[in-house]
Amino acid sequence: MQIAPSVLAADFARLADEAATIADVADWVHVDVMDLHFVPNLTIGLPVVEALLKHSSLPLDCHLMIEDPERWAPEYAEAGAGNVTIHAEASAAPVRTLRAIRAAGARAGLALNPATAVEPYADLLPELDMLLLMTVEPGFGGQHFLDLVLPKVRRARDLVRGRGGSVWVQVDGGVTDETIGRCAEAGADMFVAGSAVFGAADPAAAVTELRRRADLAAGAARPD
Repeated sequence: MQIAPSVLAADFARLADEAATIADVADWVHVDVMDLHFVPNLTIGLPVVEALLKHSSLPLDCHLMIEDPERWAPEYAEAGAGNVTIHAEASAAPVRTLRAIRAAGARAGLALNPATAVEPYADLLPELDMLLLMTVEPGFGGQHFLDLVLPKVRRARDLVRGRGGSVWVQVDGGVTDETIGRCAEAGADMFVAGSAVFGAADPAAAVTELRRRADLAAGAARPD
């Protein structure tokens, strides 16, 4: 179980300080890059990621909610991001782009919106290190979790297991103390949480509690 707090819910004027609050308990810092074209929001880009890389002791998990990922994704990997995820809906050449991300030294992820089926991308699993399933419509933090995605999480886990791969299944959107257990039980093993962490009085304690609940749910879901 890996926890990747999203700085979308952090204080943008204090990103390095905010990332430091969860450095001892989280696994990744999740960075949402939005371009106001693929999604109706504008956040941060490569210069801010490069600056944060200089100060974060955790690897950066860059989620690119942008058009033309073929053009930009490899640059995030070259800058030093540990994982770079592109959206299937935005990519005209996903295999080439995923390979370019890996060639630049990062893990490669593919994201699917809630209404995008996972099965058409099963043959791409060997090109992936992570499959991100959005559990809200991408664009804004603080949205309510969409339970309708949980069956897709189960199908994704079955596809990964059936092919003998080690692809991580990540969920992003509305992940809280109340929803993380259902995600872990369905087969997710990496969790993005924004408001549930950086909106808490003690972000580190919030991460610890999220991990505890995920571990409990995953353990209960494992067959004897």
